[in-house]
Amino acid sequence: MQESQGQAPRDAARIRVAVVDDHEMFRIGVISTLRPFFDIVAQAADVEGAEAMIAESQPDVVLLDVHVPGGAGGGGAEILVKSQPRSPKSVFLALSVSDSPQDVGAVIRAGAQGYVTKTVSGNNLVSSIRQVHEGYAVFSPKLAGFVLSTFQTMPGQSNSIDDDDELNSLSAREQEVMRLIARGYTYRETAAELFISVKTVETHVSKVLRKLQLSNRNELARWAADRRIV
Repeated sequence: MQESQGQAPRDAARIRVAVVDDHEMFRIGVISTLRPFFDIVAQAADVEGAEAMIAESQPDVVLLDVHVPGGAGGGGAEILVKSQPRSPKSVFLALSVSDSPQDVGAVIRAGAQGYVTKTVSGNNLVSSIRQVHEGYAVFSPKLAGFVLSTFQTMPGQSNSIDDDDELNSLSAREQEVMRLIARGYTYRETAAELFISVKTVETHVSKVLRKLQLSNRNELARWAADRRIV
């Protein structure tokens, strides 16, 4: 359903966002949160409605729930597969209550640029939308482990992390720590997120910097951003 933007002057630099979620009150709340920052151009509550509105509105970013009724029962992944050819410049950010590997893997393989859970704060959601629009992959920190596994098992992925010898030199835990630190988490926040001690985080960061031949966290953040893995 196309939304009116009123008589406010249009800022060409504002990102055009569409929202797909079958829970009306949640969808309204998300739109209210995002409206000061983006042009909310459309919304939908089911697979068929989402496909039609994405094709019509051609949004920059589609904020997409994973479990959406309708269609052949494929939910967000089905919307992704069917909508990308009709709106090739749109990027998709999954926003779901689910953090199951199956749901995450399905939408990543279908082409989602990122996946955040509905526990995300408003500010972080705004930041996530801007990041995927700029071409970065964005995932909730707790999803880091099996997001990595999903990417590693995707055949034919261009710039695959399978081909990145530097990244593959890091253990699974070192990669989890690296992603959080590169996103700007403090050592204490990283420790809390991964249920490990601050000292263990410090040890992992030292090993990561040594293996990647980097000097500090700023260089690590640039290294990760260049590979679009944060």
